[in-house]
Amino acid sequence: MCFLRRPGASAGWIWWRMLRQVIHRGLQSFFYKLGLFVSRHPVFFLTVPAVLTIIFGFSLLNRFQPDTDLESLVAPSHSLAKIERSLASSLFSLDQSKSQLYSDLHTPGRYGRVILLSKPGGNILHQADVILQIHRAVLEMKVNYKGYNYTFSHLCVLRNQDKKCVLDDIISVLEDLRQAALSNKTTARVQVSYPNTKLKDGRSSFIGHQLGGVMEVPNSKDQRVKSARAIQITYYLQTYGSVTQDLIGEKWESEFCKLMHKMQLDHQDLQLYSLASFSLWKDFHQTSLLARGKILVSLMLILLTATLSSSMKDCLRSKPFLGLLGVLTICISSVTAAGIFFITDGKYNSTLLGIPFFAMGHGTKGVFELLSGWRRTRENLPFKDRVADAYSDVMVSYTMTSSLYFIAFGMGASPFTNIEAVKVFCQNMCVSILLNYFYIFSFFGSCLVFAGQLEQNRYHSIFCCKIPSAEYLDRKPVWFQTMMNDGHQHTSHHETNPYQHHFIQHFLREHYNEWITNIYVKPFVVILYLIYASFSFMGCLQINDGANIINLLASESPSVSYALIQQKYFSNYSPVIGFYIYEPLEYWNGTVQEDLKTLSQGFNTVSWIEQYYQFLRVGNISATNKSDFISILQSSFLKKPEFQHFKNDIIFSKAGDENNIIASRLYLVARTSENTQREAIELLEKLRPLSLIQSIKFIVFNPTFVFMDHYGLSVTMPVLISGFGILLVLILTFFLVIHPLGNFWLILSVTSIELGVLGLMTLWNVDMDCISILCLIYTLNFAIDHCAPLLYTFVLATEHTRTQCIKNSLQEHGTAILQNVSSFLIGLVPLLFVPSNLTFTLFKCLLLAGSCTLLHCFVILPVFLTFFPPSKKHHKKKKRAKRKEREEIECIEIQENPDHVTAV
Repeated sequence: MCFLRRPGASAGWIWWRMLRQVIHRGLQSFFYKLGLFVSRHPVFFLTVPAVLTIIFGFSLLNRFQPDTDLESLVAPSHSLAKIERSLASSLFSLDQSKSQLYSDLHTPGRYGRVILLSKPGGNILHQADVILQIHRAVLEMKVNYKGYNYTFSHLCVLRNQDKKCVLDDIISVLEDLRQAALSNKTTARVQVSYPNTKLKDGRSSFIGHQLGGVMEVPNSKDQRVKSARAIQITYYLQTYGSVTQDLIGEKWESEFCKLMHKMQLDHQDLQLYSLASFSLWKDFHQTSLLARGKILVSLMLILLTATLSSSMKDCLRSKPFLGLLGVLTICISSVTAAGIFFITDGKYNSTLLGIPFFAMGHGTKGVFELLSGWRRTRENLPFKDRVADAYSDVMVSYTMTSSLYFIAFGMGASPFTNIEAVKVFCQNMCVSILLNYFYIFSFFGSCLVFAGQLEQNRYHSIFCCKIPSAEYLDRKPVWFQTMMNDGHQHTSHHETNPYQHHFIQHFLREHYNEWITNIYVKPFVVILYLIYASFSFMGCLQINDGANIINLLASESPSVSYALIQQKYFSNYSPVIGFYIYEPLEYWNGTVQEDLKTLSQGFNTVSWIEQYYQFLRVGNISATNKSDFISILQSSFLKKPEFQHFKNDIIFSKAGDENNIIASRLYLVARTSENTQREAIELLEKLRPLSLIQSIKFIVFNPTFVFMDHYGLSVTMPVLISGFGILLVLILTFFLVIHPLGNFWLILSVTSIELGVLGLMTLWNVDMDCISILCLIYTLNFAIDHCAPLLYTFVLATEHTRTQCIKNSLQEHGTAILQNVSSFLIGLVPLLFVPSNLTFTLFKCLLLAGSCTLLHCFVILPVFLTFFPPSKKHHKKKKRAKRKEREEIECIEIQENPDHVTAV
């Protein structure tokens, strides 16, 4: 190997160039030998992957187990909200306070919830009797377990003061309305205020989450209710932690949902929407059941597309079965990966639906590149050498892109990822990538060997019979000639590559390459890219986090219907925020009282402190010192029936004869709009910092916070880490790749595609949830997979002009890119017909990833690469110098041997 020093080049530059070429040629030599080894032992490399698939496929069937813990999957694994939950639970039992800590969809423990909606223009309060009938049916509903019948009274959460079941206060309001109706009183005499109403026992109750669609009496000082559209009732079940209790609770919830369905048929004047604790998980898992048939249709479409795109009119060189076997290779590698996942105690969840599509998009790229590499080899070589040449040509770049896939998803599976569903997906994807790589060079490589042997022996690519001679074919009918045509009539002395007749390659060479590099087309491409960049930038400024669990559920499920009705009629107030004071406090101190008022300012409060201060003012009682404050609180305030329930909100301790308040709690509710979750996050972000700077030591908690706490940061961290990892690898290999400008252009292309997908998916109403983040990680690699071979071929080309170089690059890799992206996009179409928000998100993101990659590979890069470096002028000078040198040598030979020239 000889390296000539370029004028002005430093010794360091020559050393790096030598190192790059040594590495590149070393890898090519390694894969050439690997190709030879596979071609000499095709049966072994065909059998081993098949046996592995059979072994791990059976384990997939035997050890399949779904993951039922939705919180551990989609909530941030490490969050301050979980610590706050533990601290709050150590002070006050969360199971006993479930009814006070109202949460939209994330209520802990077992429960049944129903929304009763009147017809448009109706008043739900006028149907109190019907609602109470439904309520009694729930209370009397029986669940049989091992011969014993259990009702709600056996399973409910009990109040501490009287050991009765905890029921929503709206039930008391409805009973008052019914009694008023039975005694011929007008309903106006029973005054219902909103959101706080006075109950019959004297208690003041917050019913903002139990009464919805409220219209108030105009100019009413006490906010009296004129009419309401909806009522929400929740039945809370006790949770003892035992398996038996949990099974009985699950059966009760199932019977509750069936009862609500039956009641809906009996009461057509009402609309009933029911929800239970298992509903979210059930509707999350429902996506997998709905998508099974559509995934099979998707596989059939990919098989058909791959088969057709690998076919030619030439019956000898056509490879339809190789396209088919290539897709099957990815399928069996995915089955093996799934088997390994379940053997290692993995549990299935619906987010893993994306893995077959992710694996197919990368795996079929290797399949089509190997087919293109086979077509570029010389036909006069033995088939084993042709396989080795194809490996040498293709596997270097495929190894690089597979490594980047592994790095990206490996970073996503790292401890830095705070969403368990993302981590599990990335771990499974890493296994799939490794097996894809192994199966392609082994199983598919063996198939390529057998196909090459058939071609060398002149067997038909479909019927596997000997192709007749040209003289025999000329005597046969046209249909027979068409079926058995091996392209002999197209081959001429100036056309050495019969594979040029492949319809995609022919289209690119004869039509598309000339059109896209036309000088009149380039301005329109530049304008198109500016429009693309503008919309992408616009979308990137409007990114929303996807903390809403509805994004992962089946779109026509009961949970989604319930959540939409709940959002429409019960979104006036935020979830109830527990405000826990966990250190002793001088409640009798005026400064402390002012601080508490400041903290609760702007909130609707349910507070023993506020009620106690009011009690003292009404009774004109002075309690300015500790002993008086606590004595009156215990002996007078908490003894009254309307205030007895506040005993659950205060923890007393006794040291000798002195009583102390060591902890207490109150509840805060904020006025919100329909975007309740977004505003709940803002409330958390406002209240939490105050606990660090205020003299009052407190924490705030609601079960919803566990799912939303720093969700935006948690969900975006994997794609940031993966992107940084890929960027770092590309920068560090700047001086190891064959041409550094290839890495530079690759970084720019991938960044453009990634930002385009991010911006456009935001404009398409896709939030940043775990599915969209996984798609963004995949987009990084999908873009590299398709742009890298095109760019490196371009920067290494030695043609006279950039235009000619990009034409050659498209001709060499355009067929494989178009085959893979078209198969990928066609395979996504069935996802559009799965009624699930999860699959809608998957479809949108992957469609944008494939479309943006296709746009860059075939439109943007072919035009922009003709404007910018690398320059091809030095290649032109080198060719001129070589041509001049060759002419001088020929002149010398002519002068030395004139007789030979005469003879010629």
